[in-house]
Amino acid sequence: MEKQKTITLITGADKGIGFETAKALAKADHTILVGARNAAKGIKAADAIMALGGEAEFIQLDVTKQDQIDAAAAQIKAEYGYLSILINNAGVALDHHQSASTMPVAVMRQDFDVNFFGLVAVTQAMIPLLKAADSARIINLASNMGSLGLASDPNSRFYKVNSLGYQASKAAVNFATISFAKELAPDGITVNSVNPGWTATGFGGRDESQPAIPGMQTPAEGATQVINLALTDSPATGTFTETEGTLPW
Repeated sequence: MEKQKTITLITGADKGIGFETAKALAKADHTILVGARNAAKGIKAADAIMALGGEAEFIQLDVTKQDQIDAAAAQIKAEYGYLSILINNAGVALDHHQSASTMPVAVMRQDFDVNFFGLVAVTQAMIPLLKAADSARIINLASNMGSLGLASDPNSRFYKVNSLGYQASKAAVNFATISFAKELAPDGITVNSVNPGWTATGFGGRDESQPAIPGMQTPAEGATQVINLALTDSPATGTFTETEGTLPW
């Protein structure tokens, strides 16, 4: 029996870690569905992947808009009939290290709308397509800043970090990973969280024209563990890892 082509949807794949992940997986013969809310940037990213010899297609996908999520799922079903890998990469960091007592709730809601509710909505919409694949997996981009273990450890560098909206939304991503991993295990679908690490992208409003701060990774380095999980045979499920190993929830 002929092996299924690997169809991989990456949200927020038009730039940064998402784009680097897309290029690497296209090189590994995945058909990449470039999920992006900005059509011009998404098309440009898909064209760039194809120019490198990969297979790619732009998918209009703002993870905060249910109509676009539903349309994306319908498009994938019509064109491919299944989805092999979902990489929930889209994310924002809108609160800038304000104290919890002064952090505007409206800003925290925006963090959650993309990082948590958007991720869950996309995952729910894609589960029927993942179940239709011969083998499927979900990879969620979390953050070490969302680790309750690190945030509560006085010896951790994250102990004094204050970014309640972003940190709480990424802790919620980890709980979603655990919940989906348990539910989908009988279907053979693995679900894992990845911390990409501190990366020199425009994430959080960083000016990309400025030199990288010492200690920052390149976007390609930030994509490393995501790529590893996408390519490894028979991955575990319900894990939270980074390139250096396992992280505390």
